[in-house]
Parts: sequence; C-alpha cells; structure tokens
Amino acid sequence: MNYYSLNRQSPKVNFKEATIKGQAPDKGLYFPEKIPVLPKSFFEDIVQMPNEEMAYKVIAPFVGDVMSENVLQQIVNETINFSIPIVPVSDNIFALEMFHGKTLAFKDVGARFMSRCLGYFVKDNNKKVTVLVATSGDTGGAVADGFYDVEGVQVVILYPSGKVSSVQEKQLTTLGKNIFALEVNGTFDDCQQMVKQAFNDVSLMQQIFLTSANSINVARWLPQQFFYYLAYKQWKDKSLPPVISVPSGNFGNICAGILAYKSGLPINHFIAACNANDVIPKFMETKAYIPQQAVPTISNAMDVGNPSNFVRILEMFDGNADLLSTVFSAVRVTDEETKLAIKEIDSTEGYLMDPHGAVGYIALKNHLQNHPGLSGIFAETAHPIKFYDVVEEIIQREIPLPASIEALMHYEKKSTAIEADYEVLKSYLLSMQH
Repeated sequence: MNYYSLNRQSPKVNFKEATIKGQAPDKGLYFPEKIPVLPKSFFEDIVQMPNEEMAYKVIAPFVGDVMSENVLQQIVNETINFSIPIVPVSDNIFALEMFHGKTLAFKDVGARFMSRCLGYFVKDNNKKVTVLVATSGDTGGAVADGFYDVEGVQVVILYPSGKVSSVQEKQLTTLGKNIFALEVNGTFDDCQQMVKQAFNDVSLMQQIFLTSANSINVARWLPQQFFYYLAYKQWKDKSLPPVISVPSGNFGNICAGILAYKSGLPINHFIAACNANDVIPKFMETKAYIPQQAVPTISNAMDVGNPSNFVRILEMFDGNADLLSTVFSAVRVTDEETKLAIKEIDSTEGYLMDPHGAVGYIALKNHLQNHPGLSGIFAETAHPIKFYDVVEEIIQREIPLPASIEALMHYEKKSTAIEADYEVLKSYLLSMQH
C-alpha cells in the first residue's frame, strides 16, 4: 500500500515512510492510494472471529510488506489487549467504551500501535528520533505511555497550560526518562501551530530526525478503525446497522470510522458531535470552511478550531460535501446541555459519562428522536475520572479512583513552562540533541 499527500505535491511513500515522516514534505496529510474493501465473508464471520484476527485482517492491507506477518500480528495483539465493550445506556442507545486501556482514553489504541510500529522501523537507525506532539488532553498521556522507554525515541509533548484536566496533566508530565512535557502559555491551537512550524522548518528538519504522533500520522489514525469493527461485532441486530455518534475535536477518530465504512463496514450514519468549537457543523450548513480560534469548554480534548483530519473525510467523498452529508452530519452541543445530560443519565440510568461522551450521547439522542426506529452507539472516549473536577461538581459526589490514577496523583509533575513562541520551541529541540 502506498500513500499520497492530500496536497499532491510530494512523492508517494509506503506505510513505513509515512509513519516515520508523519506529514508529507508538501505539508499535506498522507492518505492511502486505495481503500481496501473487505469481502462479504469477513462480516458474516465477524462474530466468531477472535478480536486479534479481525483487527489484523483490517490493518494488514494498509501496512503492506514493510513488516512480517508475525511482527504486525504481535503489534496488533498488544494494541487491543484490553476490553472495548458496548454497554446499554437506554432502550436504543449504547455506549462504546473506548477507555479501558492504560491511560483510560481512546487514544491508547492509536498510540500503542504507532509507538510499536515506529520503534520497529527505527531500531537500526543511528540517529535518535524525536516525536513531537501537541495535545488538548488525552493524546499526551497516551503517547507518553505508548512511547515510554522505547529505545531510540524521545518524545516532546506540548500542552496548553491550565487547559487540560489535572489527571491528564499528571499522565503526561510524571513519567520522565524519554518523555518531555512543555507547558505552553496559550491554547491547543497555539501548540498545534508551533508543531506545524517545526515540521515546516527546513533548517530544523536537517538537524534533527523529527516525526509526529498526532492523529495526522497514519500509524495513529488507521488503527482507530478497530473500535468500529469491534462495535459492529457486538451489535445484536445486524439487519439494522447502528447510527454512530463520535465526540469530535481533531476528527481523527470519526475519520477512522468513516474509513471502515468505506471498507464495507455496515453503519447507518455518522454524527460528529462537537462542542462550542463548531467549524465543521458550520461547514456542513454553509459549505465554507472557516477555521476559528478555539474556545475553552468542559469537553476540553475537543477544543480545536482547525481540525486537521477533516480534509481526509472530504477526500473519501471526492471533496463533495453534499455526498458526504448522505452518511455524515455534524452538530453543536453546549456545555449546559452536556452538564444536564451527565446529571440526568447518572440519576435515571445509573450510567456515568465523561463530558466528551456526553456530547456524543446528546447528538445521538437528538438524531434518534428525529429518525424513529433506529438505534445507535455513542463513543465514550475517556473514563469520567479523567475529568473528575468537572464531573464530580455535576453529580455532587466523588468518583472512585482507579488504582492506576491513584498511584499517579502522588507523582511529581515535571514540565518546562514556555511561551507560545516557535523560536523558543526550536531552541529547546536543538538543545536536546547535545
């Protein structure tokens, strides 16, 4: 499988090169040359198929011949070695719990897969690889955990000061060793802009071996398809495919779901559930893509004003927004609606949602009310404990601490405070090479 840049000014590369580069030289995102279509028998056998075999069959065509079957199977096994269950919330609404990995967020799947692929690809490299990533919350912890102590790789994580939850901050600042956290005086978009500038800086790229671990990287993005196949595998009524609602910030997760749909996965409709950062809901209404300054919300991992992965979604529909709207819609949910939903579902159904999952729930509930007879799944992307400071205030009680988080809260934060200034970041990256 080869990958081309969506800016179409760079040579095609294989999966290994796309993973190492992160972004194409022309600053475009890499996209698979063709989308593999799975045979009908795959879906007929999916319920009996072990999860690891299913995931391997999904990802193998995208990886191609850059690693052996055994190596890829091992990476897949380590990527999904935790539970990803569907849990009933009400009569026709189910939660797909993506948060049972080590850092209690859906990012664990992509970060595990990518870290193992990159570790394999650079193991004979004589130059240290620097993974540079911006996070609005969960990416940082998942990437830190995935790459922790991986030989030949150092990780630099930029996060907006005061705009990630206290648990998220602990997850990305307490590991040490080859993990370095930069606390930026600014927004997530500032962090992402600085990362993009680094990749666009020819002189920097000549001096250090830099790659990305954001969802723009194909090795982070593609394995997120596993969630949607696992959801369908557990879906009882195969004759009536589910509507799937995904809390969306940078749009990598829902983009992976739509890619699975394009490979043949039966899904009725996708909903991108957004918070006040509503660039895509506005685009679907007006057909004008206008990036905006991100505004802070209680679902902070979705506070993105210029979502990178949406261009990949459009590519799957030949850039035609009308065609896209036949299977995709995008909606805006307020913080007030989010708080009400968390409180209501906790008290009536005994199910506790995190703020991101709650946004997905509201969007799904509204869609199903307008489309009687359908059922659906919302992505519960993080454990509520990651946002305990928000959730506990809403439900007026403490959330029990999972053991992994309890231990973490006693660790000392290790971060370097910097201004949102690219030259400061560049100096820091260069100083690491000595």
